[in-house]
Amino acid sequence: MSDTDDPQPGLSRRGLLGFLGAGAVGVGAVAAGAAATTTRSPSFAAPAGQSTSAAQSGAAAIYPFHGEHQSGIVTPAQDRLHFAAFDVSDVTRAELQELLQDWSYAASRMMAGLSAGDLGAVGGAYDAPPDDTGEALDLPPAGLTITFGFGPSLFDERFGLASRRPAALVDLPHFPGDALVENLTGGDLCIQACSDDPQVAVHAIRNLSRIAFGRASLRWSQLGFGRTSSTTRAQVTPRNLFGFKDGTANLRAEDTALVDTHVWADGDDWMTGGSYLVARKIRMTIETWDRTSLREQETVVGRTKGDGAPLSGGGEFTEPDFSATGRDDAPLIAETSHVRLAHPSMNNGATLLRRGYNFVDGNDELGRLNAGLFFICFQADPRTQFVPVQLSLARHDAMNEYLRHVGSGIFAVPPGATQDSYVGAGLFA
Repeated sequence: MSDTDDPQPGLSRRGLLGFLGAGAVGVGAVAAGAAATTTRSPSFAAPAGQSTSAAQSGAAAIYPFHGEHQSGIVTPAQDRLHFAAFDVSDVTRAELQELLQDWSYAASRMMAGLSAGDLGAVGGAYDAPPDDTGEALDLPPAGLTITFGFGPSLFDERFGLASRRPAALVDLPHFPGDALVENLTGGDLCIQACSDDPQVAVHAIRNLSRIAFGRASLRWSQLGFGRTSSTTRAQVTPRNLFGFKDGTANLRAEDTALVDTHVWADGDDWMTGGSYLVARKIRMTIETWDRTSLREQETVVGRTKGDGAPLSGGGEFTEPDFSATGRDDAPLIAETSHVRLAHPSMNNGATLLRRGYNFVDGNDELGRLNAGLFFICFQADPRTQFVPVQLSLARHDAMNEYLRHVGSGIFAVPPGATQDSYVGAGLFA
């Protein structure tokens, strides 16, 4: 990414100090590095010849940071993910706002293909830490999107936000079969960084983490690869680590009326135009699945493994016929199949916009792959969408024999920021 200076420098002095970490740095060096960064503005200038109003093709794709909605929701799903949840430190309400301003400024720059800070990886004082870590130097933005969210725990007495907590931002219930790990769960804030280049996504989270130093600390994070859903009709349906096409019936950006109904929050509060993100880290028992017959695998899923057609017949995008029967009048799509239990017709019309990724985190102590699905979905109201669907799946899905939910988080994703503001500004109005 370019070190080209933005004409409107923007990191606060506190944000710049975040780059210095815990190391001892002389006062003179700090002053030299911070001299040009005391004025904050989330606005940015794109590199010459690059548009920020719409996506471009290929690795040079640029998506807008500012707008009615945050990017990274209905944006065409990129191939790589770095997701991070943060706990806010013992700071004031004003310092929390300043963090969100600094994050918005840096995110707007990185999404435009610029360095995280005004001086970049090599343009600052020689005896001060750079205000960008440098691993994305010379790399295009590769469709980078950075999406911010607020967890339920942010809305407590620390910042006077309890009365501003949206009713839809519920604490998720304990679902049957949950095996949640504490350090893979929750968080005051979250950042979803998606890109078609893994190094660009990691660069984004790394720099935002450094900016947050002293104000928020990383609680947990997840790398993902091989998107497991399509968010536009131009994308083919990808496969998960079970080898099946995943997200065939997903909402698409082109379904504008359905997206307006099922994805964007409505009302007259600060969340209007935002959405609600649910993340679930789902460990797959790969070795057990790999020893299961193809017939059983397809029965569990409710679709063919080859072309993804429902077992009731047709092609991948044929609507499943749950009334179709076969030998001895047994349903062609089993009552405990994943497709049946997740289908909107079985959940009072509940529909989700899925945006998940595969993950492989090495192996466990028994030599098994620590792998699975990092499930992400967006919706207008988790109370009527994710929660009832997941309850149905947790109680009856035959796939549960091969899954274990180990991580979880729910976050309110505010609407997009205007050019002269920052993400989440409405929360503090």
